[in-house]
Amino acid sequence: ASLRENRAKYESMKWAGLPPIEKNFYKESARTASMSQEEVELWRKENNNITCDDLKEDEKRCIPNPVCKFEDVFEHYPDIMANIRKVGFQKPTPIQSQAWPIILQGIDLIGIAQTGTGKTLAYLMPGFIHLTSQPISKDQRGGPGMLVLAPTRELALQVEAECSKYAYKGIKSICVYGGGDRKGQIDMVTKGVDIVIATPGRLNDLQMNNFINLKSITYLVLDEADRMLDMGFEPQIMKILIDVRPDRQTVMTSATWPDGVRRLAKSYLKNPMIVYVGTLDLAAVSTVQQKVIVIPEEEKRAFMHSFIKSMKPNDKVIIFVGKKLTADDLASDFGIQGIPVQSLHGNREQCDREQALDDFKKGKVRILVATDLASRGLDVHDITHVFNFDFPRNIEEYVHRVGRTGRAGRSGEAVTLVTSNDWRFASELADILERANQVIPDELIAMAERYKQSQMRKENEKDIQRPWRKPSK
Repeated sequence: ASLRENRAKYESMKWAGLPPIEKNFYKESARTASMSQEEVELWRKENNNITCDDLKEDEKRCIPNPVCKFEDVFEHYPDIMANIRKVGFQKPTPIQSQAWPIILQGIDLIGIAQTGTGKTLAYLMPGFIHLTSQPISKDQRGGPGMLVLAPTRELALQVEAECSKYAYKGIKSICVYGGGDRKGQIDMVTKGVDIVIATPGRLNDLQMNNFINLKSITYLVLDEADRMLDMGFEPQIMKILIDVRPDRQTVMTSATWPDGVRRLAKSYLKNPMIVYVGTLDLAAVSTVQQKVIVIPEEEKRAFMHSFIKSMKPNDKVIIFVGKKLTADDLASDFGIQGIPVQSLHGNREQCDREQALDDFKKGKVRILVATDLASRGLDVHDITHVFNFDFPRNIEEYVHRVGRTGRAGRSGEAVTLVTSNDWRFASELADILERANQVIPDELIAMAERYKQSQMRKENEKDIQRPWRKPSK
């Protein structure tokens, strides 16, 4: 009771003496400021139907106009402009054009967009500016200034690669993840870094053993928040955020907007704005042709081999399976036939996982057999096909798998095998196909109807079996 009564006092004692934070670094260009409301609405509509909202509960703030060119937002940061020119980007992606003006004003942001739409640079570029523009030096900070939490080591390593690629003013970053060299990670963290990119489990381990100070974090990113919740990381995230100062700036990205992610946003973000690209409804990417094949379980393997034989020389495919054992089994099957292949799942050593990804990215192998470990954050632009050998455990995961192809403006194809065991997903899958103007097989519609009738029968049986209650006297 005493602790509850004095909570505010203890909180202020915990955070006393921390240096001040600067958050607003945005200088709106004359071109952006002069956009009319009609021009703003047209830009948002033409750029994948960007929608914005202010989630502040009382007086709503004005949503900043989107930036149409890199110069509109980074003209005062020549090093960043030099990096952008070196890479050869032509213009900001939709999420970047709207997220940058919000984040650079110091406002917390929720960014909802499909993977492969530039979300990483949407938070990294403002993060670099935030870090290097603080009123105190990095030596006075006493620890890292920016933390990116990612659900998988593959995504964490990918974010770290982006940090290195766009190196800015000598900023040092480290990737901290389970399965990596723990001692080496501890050595690097204790020597001093500016950005920590981490999976929740390993960071929680370093935090609990006092190897890392998170009180110095002023810019926090929760990347692929929906995936972190799916993987059960919320308890670790809560433990981590207890030690991150409450007046930080927070950016959260997600590919979907389910109830769990809304709860996470309400708990950890302060008066955020939300930017979403496309629709908040579950929808697969429009650049992917989706084919659904209703098939008996015992015929799946033969169908897959027929598909592999039909691949063209430049095709590249991820075959998604439900179990690690199936991944090894199929990869072994291909190997026996002399077909180059790699597999990716949680039971493989980290070095083997990295090698598998590297071989696939560089085209040494054109077939990757993977569990849902590869359904999020896997940034390989030239994947032409996704082959769902096993249907995923939920419809959200289907959308993420499909999103591995059709990236960066390219078109792609997703082939999904559906058996009678998957009938509970038939109705939702049909809805997604309909919204994306794809062909819906008659067998899938029939399967959805059979499942619906089965559920109704079960409900009726439950009603019959319930004992009659005697009316109370």
